[in-house]
Amino acid sequence: MKGKGMKCLELALCCTAAAFAVQGCGASSDDGKIEIEIVQYKPEAANYFKVVEEEFNATHDDIHLTISSPNDAMTILKTRFIREDYPDIIGIGGDINYSYFVDAEILADVSGYGGMKDINQGYLDIAESLELVPVDGTYILPYVANAAGVLYNRDMFEEHGWEIPETWDEMIALCDEIQAEGILPFYFGFKDTWTCLAPWNAMAVALAPADTAKQVNKGATSFTNEYRELSEKYLQLLPYGPEGPFAYSYNDACTSFARGESAMYTIGSYATPQILSVNPELNIDSFVMPASDNKEDRTLNSGIDLGFCVMADCKNKEAAYEVLDFLYADENIQKYIEAQNAVPCKVGDFELSPMLDGMREFIESGNMTDYQDHYYPSEMSVDALLQTFLIEQDVDGFLSKFDTNWQRYNRDIIRMVQEYEGKE
Repeated sequence: MKGKGMKCLELALCCTAAAFAVQGCGASSDDGKIEIEIVQYKPEAANYFKVVEEEFNATHDDIHLTISSPNDAMTILKTRFIREDYPDIIGIGGDINYSYFVDAEILADVSGYGGMKDINQGYLDIAESLELVPVDGTYILPYVANAAGVLYNRDMFEEHGWEIPETWDEMIALCDEIQAEGILPFYFGFKDTWTCLAPWNAMAVALAPADTAKQVNKGATSFTNEYRELSEKYLQLLPYGPEGPFAYSYNDACTSFARGESAMYTIGSYATPQILSVNPELNIDSFVMPASDNKEDRTLNSGIDLGFCVMADCKNKEAAYEVLDFLYADENIQKYIEAQNAVPCKVGDFELSPMLDGMREFIESGNMTDYQDHYYPSEMSVDALLQTFLIEQDVDGFLSKFDTNWQRYNRDIIRMVQEYEGKE
């Protein structure tokens, strides 16, 4: 298959040498039922999927469903792919791994699946944008998303009469006002490097083109050109956080925000369960990060947190589609939303968490842009690069290193993209 050899090699390099006991795709049970296997990558949702599996099997006589939610699902999946031992369906996020799988041509085109018409077009657009080079068809059915921006203490805002900012100047003015009242505007937990990506992504959607990585791969621009304003504004946020934010972990930041030690927290909706576990009574809402000087540039930083892909090797696609019908039933999606504080990718009358009130209009209108880091290869460790940048505060040095490292870790993709562009 086109591109498969190169990508399979890349997958092999990033897999461990451990062996796993696996069952082949499309097996039949002793009672004649069609066996459908799903491997999904979110272990925190294992209980939900266990219930789904049990309910499906209790209501279907001809199909037996098995759903696995291992702690290291990506490593397991990549190892199985090397062996060409595929499950029927995989549940993964919309990130660079999905991009690799599309290029390796191991996913089935699900554009003919009837439920596709019910998916929010914004998330289908995001899925398409993740393709390394354009391909015909659709290869993921988005299930749920998360949203990132600014969480805020609603009661604190109401008590002080603070207004939600819609531009960068308004954001800085708000931070100055909060700080003047002796309250910490933001809490950061930058000891955990991945948290450095949260403000970065939330600001980038308004300050850098959504296809920045693709344009760099084409040779049409550089990160130095596209990320300068983003980098400079990120540094402007630091004085509004705790002194020495690199001493605090994600758990520390969640706990401190939950206890009212800051008015805001730049993180995604995924942090809410952790925060509420500390203070269940905290009244949280959220707003889109207003990083631009023009309020019309605001867009929700949201991406596919979980989507389902049917494998090209699946022998029973009709049965796989029947499983998808069950997963995408409104009542099951609602259960997932409530369990994981998620954003549905399906259009419908779903009850969302109150902490998404400030983002609802963006979700419903499809005004959303994917996370920039969904295009970054893990080997590049952009989170650690960002942490170093925030410590050293050297914009030029950071941007230069970003460009240099990108060329180093994306050589094969850059070559493939530029070859494709040369054929157009």
